[in-house]
Amino acid sequence: MLSVVLSSCPPGDAQRIADALVEQRVAACVLVVPAVVSTYRWQGAIQRDAEALLVIKTPSARVAACMEALRQAHPYTVPEMVELPAGRVADAYLAWAIAQTN
Repeated sequence: MLSVVLSSCPPGDAQRIADALVEQRVAACVLVVPAVVSTYRWQGAIQRDAEALLVIKTPSARVAACMEALRQAHPYTVPEMVELPAGRVADAYLAWAIAQTN
C-alpha cells in the first residue's frame, strides 16, 4: 500500500525538506508545488501565507518514519502532516517506491 503525505512549508525550505526525506529513504518521491496560499487561524487570528506544498509519496509502512523526519526538518512549530492512503497504485510504481525506501 502507498500513502501520500501532504505538508505545506515556507517556499525557501521546500527543496531542503524534499531532499532530506528522499535522502533518508522515508519518501520515494516528493513533489514541490510552488506558490500556494494557505489561509488558517493561528493564535486567534486569521493568517494568510505564501507557501509551497509538499506531496510526499511513501509506502504506508514508512509513514510514521516519514512524518518523524518531516517534523525534524520542518521549521514550523505545528507542521501540517496529512496522510492520504492511495486506493489504487500501479504495481510497477508501488514496487519502485518500496525499493526506494528500503
